[in-house]
Amino acid sequence: MSLLTSARFHTTVAALAQLPRDGLVELAFVGRSNAGKSTAINVLCNRKRLAFSSRTPGRTQALNYFAVGPTDQPIAYLVDTPGYGYASAPLETKRTWDTLAGQYLQARTQLAGVVLLADIRRQLTDLDRKLIEWIPSQVRLVVTLTKSDKLPRQQASTALRSVRSELQRLRPQSPDTVLLFSALNRSGRDELSALVEEWIGQSSQAASAGPAAVSPDTATPGPAASG
Repeated sequence: MSLLTSARFHTTVAALAQLPRDGLVELAFVGRSNAGKSTAINVLCNRKRLAFSSRTPGRTQALNYFAVGPTDQPIAYLVDTPGYGYASAPLETKRTWDTLAGQYLQARTQLAGVVLLADIRRQLTDLDRKLIEWIPSQVRLVVTLTKSDKLPRQQASTALRSVRSELQRLRPQSPDTVLLFSALNRSGRDELSALVEEWIGQSSQAASAGPAAVSPDTATPGPAASG
């Protein structure tokens, strides 16, 4: 049985001070609004509504933590971050994203990996590139091109190569990964699940047992928020 199928809701974090302090490994899921982030989490964990997006993009402005592992002793968290890039999100909402999710990604010491979801038809946007620049080089990254079923196989392969080449330019010192993914036909699910579980296994032994360390003063503003 996949480790990810044990995922269950743990807590919602609306401010940096509320971040868990148990030292468990964390893997963040990030992406633009409507990139299919929540759907991808549900598919990975084989659950219908473990994670869900707001009906109104721009409203969900919190980090949602999902624990994985034994019920009485979880070994890691999957962290669903707010979507970003929704043009109509009010200024205060965008500032909230910058303060919470942006600083979390840049300074959270328990963060072992980031799964960036991007619509294959748009590939990487300027906001995606900005977010990638924030991620520390030691933090693993996989760019997951969602909705790959929307393109013919040849076009999907071309998009994959293009994003892989761009990612190598953006993070030349990091062994990052690019995958094709479809929630509709489940393609890419096994590969992404195996990668996430590998990250958890490799990082859990080295996870700090002390308080969470976040340094808001060292973080820089991030992209505009969304739902």
